[in-house]
Amino acid sequence: NETRMAASLLRLHFHDCFVNGCDGSVLLDDTSTFTGEKNAFPNAGSLRGFNVVDDIKTALEKQCNGTVSCADILAIAARDSVVLAGGPSWTVLLGRRDSTTASQTAANQDLPAPTDSLSTLISKFQAVGLSLHDVVILSGAHTIGRARCQSFRNRLYNFNNTGLPDSTMQQSYRNSLQATCPQGGDPNAVAPLDVLTPNYFDNRYFRLLQNKSGLLQSDQELYSTPNATTISLVNTYAGDGNAFLNDFRSSMVKMGNISPLTGTNGQIRLNCRAVNS
Repeated sequence: NETRMAASLLRLHFHDCFVNGCDGSVLLDDTSTFTGEKNAFPNAGSLRGFNVVDDIKTALEKQCNGTVSCADILAIAARDSVVLAGGPSWTVLLGRRDSTTASQTAANQDLPAPTDSLSTLISKFQAVGLSLHDVVILSGAHTIGRARCQSFRNRLYNFNNTGLPDSTMQQSYRNSLQATCPQGGDPNAVAPLDVLTPNYFDNRYFRLLQNKSGLLQSDQELYSTPNATTISLVNTYAGDGNAFLNDFRSSMVKMGNISPLTGTNGQIRLNCRAVNS
């Protein structure tokens, strides 16, 4: 019922896997004795889709109690969200179990940030076993979804404390964003990550980078960092949408296999928001 939810569920899976593996830890609520990842800086106020996961879990528990983990729900929901947005399908490997812990510190340190340089972005991906190719391919998930003004406002007015806008952003695109995100305006107002086809999963994201119209600094860095090896990959995917969709399948399977809990490790949570009592 909400087109934007596809990107939100995809992002939930991403933010889960990058913090101590694909273990459903991102779904755990804070309690008086437990601090989860939901209020980490990259997640607070922007991570969405928890109610959808709750609904899926409730339906599954009625049919097959204690069988499907919350971590697997995130992986399947991410795949189905991409398909519903017009993107590719892939076989989701199953059998993940859910963590009984979470780490706000790791979420703050390990999740890629919208202001990350290309070198920082690559380092964070490599830390979880993902390659330079995966950086570019998985960044292409930003062909759908929205971002809050606070994620990119610095590029519009005072980039890196220069007092000037980011020179790697196309002027007419910047002007349109300034109307959405004026100085002193609502930090939670949103703009599409892909201004051309914001709700359709395609390769337009890469064409926008070629036109200096990537919304986030971390996006545009893939193309505008001088002599970066990622430039040729952006050009490849901008010119060949099928290559992007095929490679995206492989990178999602690879990401979904980051340090899963299996066997007797972890548990199958009955409520994705809380460890079993």
